[in-house]
Amino acid sequence: MKELEKFTNSPNFLEKYYTDFNVSNRILLTGHSHQALPDTAKNGLMQCWKDAAEYVDNKWVKVFEKSDEVRTGFAELTNDDKGYYALASNTHELLIRFLSSLDLKNRRKIITSDMEFHTVRRQLDRLSETDIEIIKVPAMPAETVSERISNLIDNDTACVIISKVYYKNGRIVENLGHIAQQCNHFGAELLVDVYHALNILEFDIEKEGLNDCYLVGGGYKYCQLGEGNCFLRFPKNSKARPVITGWFSEFSLLASEKSTGLTNYGNDHFRFAGSTYDPCSHYRAAEVFKFFREMELHPALLRAVNQQQIAIMADYFDNCDFDPTVISRDNEIPLSKFGGFLVLRSKYAREINKKLFDFNIFSDYREDFLRLGPAPYISNNKLSIAMETLEEIVKRINGINHE
Repeated sequence: MKELEKFTNSPNFLEKYYTDFNVSNRILLTGHSHQALPDTAKNGLMQCWKDAAEYVDNKWVKVFEKSDEVRTGFAELTNDDKGYYALASNTHELLIRFLSSLDLKNRRKIITSDMEFHTVRRQLDRLSETDIEIIKVPAMPAETVSERISNLIDNDTACVIISKVYYKNGRIVENLGHIAQQCNHFGAELLVDVYHALNILEFDIEKEGLNDCYLVGGGYKYCQLGEGNCFLRFPKNSKARPVITGWFSEFSLLASEKSTGLTNYGNDHFRFAGSTYDPCSHYRAAEVFKFFREMELHPALLRAVNQQQIAIMADYFDNCDFDPTVISRDNEIPLSKFGGFLVLRSKYAREINKKLFDFNIFSDYREDFLRLGPAPYISNNKLSIAMETLEEIVKRINGINHE
């Protein structure tokens, strides 16, 4: 694929757009967790300051224009024209609003997997201490988790919460549409965490069969938007009335006479809206979305680049013939079944991660999962350097163990 060559060369053609994050002089393999931001993101921060200084409290007209650009950006990444996008600084805030919209008085069961991100995991753990039943289905094998979850949905189920890509081991969850069908049949809701799928997989909400479902995600990872840019996508026909609701939800109703009956909710994305926030994140995000469009960095291309990068690292690793008791990877599963990072298993994951950092190579780990996440601004040469360094580190660890 000739289009990929400009990403493989050294220097990578994108490096010059990321000078502030110094991607030329260090190897950032945290692309699945926190990618570098392009320099143009600063323009958004400066514009936010200028608008605040010039318009003072009237700046919110400009702010909402930026937030609309962010909503459009997320909708484009999911190929979605049938949903609304509520925004917030983090996914926990959005999860809480979603949970507060459920009929937990009459439906006491929530089904999830045992490999959800901490935002979901911790909140559901706390809910389980009340009289809400939390069912955690084993995430592995990933090939059958959708079917196993679907079989548990019944009239007592309030919702299912499941990731499209597991944050810990990178496995892609297929057949989410089957869960959606079962939820629809029993009147339950489905919330899919797409944080690790967004802008690294070709995600089409209609093809996934999720038009009538909720999505939660954000731009801290593969979108390069930085902190403070998360969303809750919900169907346009939603009549949900979240108990946790901010005054922005009635922003479009402020000129109307207040009702003395039920609490009113705004139209469109305002249904799940929050309250006053620092708008810098949306200005920054709007600039980055614009940059991606100008550079034609669309999900199909980014997936192809990522898969090539992962293959380079995986091939190098396999050729090292490491002692599997020290470090290993699941090479029986094709790389196409994983998200945007390479997962290596090692009881020394923490130590390896620290030693890589000593060589200016950034990675991360979760328990015994060492995660290596490339990004589109990393050349093949840098990937080779990273794997050569990893090889030396593992050999030293292995040597110490056999002394």
